[in-house]
Amino acid sequence: MKMADRIESLRKEKGISQEELADRVGVSRQAVSKWESEQSTPDVDKIITMSEYFGVTTGYILKGIEPVQDKRQNDYGLASRILYIASVSFVAIGLFCSFGGWHEEQETDVIWGSMIIQAVGIAGYFIGKLLSGSKPPIAVDWLNIIGILFMPVSMLTGILSIFVFKQGQVAPYPTGVLHSVLFATAYLGLSAISFILIKKRRLSTQSTAA
Repeated sequence: MKMADRIESLRKEKGISQEELADRVGVSRQAVSKWESEQSTPDVDKIITMSEYFGVTTGYILKGIEPVQDKRQNDYGLASRILYIASVSFVAIGLFCSFGGWHEEQETDVIWGSMIIQAVGIAGYFIGKLLSGSKPPIAVDWLNIIGILFMPVSMLTGILSIFVFKQGQVAPYPTGVLHSVLFATAYLGLSAISFILIKKRRLSTQSTAA
């Protein structure tokens, strides 16, 4: 792995953009872009700043030399990334299982079984977080949240349509026009709010760390 690749990998592991790294190091975004595309190399003082920020040695950035502890940490980081991806996959699998099972059987046991699958995914997410100590990408957080929200929002809007409008069905996905309208309004609104809150919290954490 070349120095350009190591800088890019460290930046992505940290979950920050080129612009954010540039602000941390005190250079322009174009400078970071050139480092990662091998068009130029950072000065020694910038390498020192990056090593302190990323928590690695200057030797690692320059030559890829890792202390034993860093190698172990990198292994944990790889495992956590796999678990983050797996968490999103399990949440999605649970969701689709509920769709298929409900379509075939129309029984609430199917929903509970699907929620257990999603719970396994979320457990993997938190194990990954404990292993590496680094924050997952915003996309992972958001996809997990909207995946978990889907069934509860559908069921609650189904209950609302039954009790208020005397039509609809309690199901893991919208059934009927009214249920679909209520679901879309609530789900899209919650999805947007959750993304804004995740983004705001991430920016707040980064500014605190600075």
